[in-house]
Amino acid sequence: MNQYIEPIADGFRIAGTRVSLDSIVYAFRDGLSAESIAENFPTLSLEQVYGAIAYYLANREAVDATLEAGKAEFETIRQNGRAARPELFRRLDAARQN
Repeated sequence: MNQYIEPIADGFRIAGTRVSLDSIVYAFRDGLSAESIAENFPTLSLEQVYGAIAYYLANREAVDATLEAGKAEFETIRQNGRAARPELFRRLDAARQN
């Protein structure tokens, strides 16, 4: 049996690649077909994409928890960055509005 997913320090990766399982899951949740996902990730075979989707479906709660933890960590980092450099972010916000 082929192992499609390997654990890494902060989540999971498609075995033998640098593609995170997160990337495949977000594309799958957005409604992309396995074929479309494989086209978007040329380093992956269609078999690897199906393997990743099957892994996600079999372990949905654990993978979703990992994704939510990642979102929370990103939000903390974003808020800390804004607090540390308020003038920079004020200028960036102003530039976005123009």
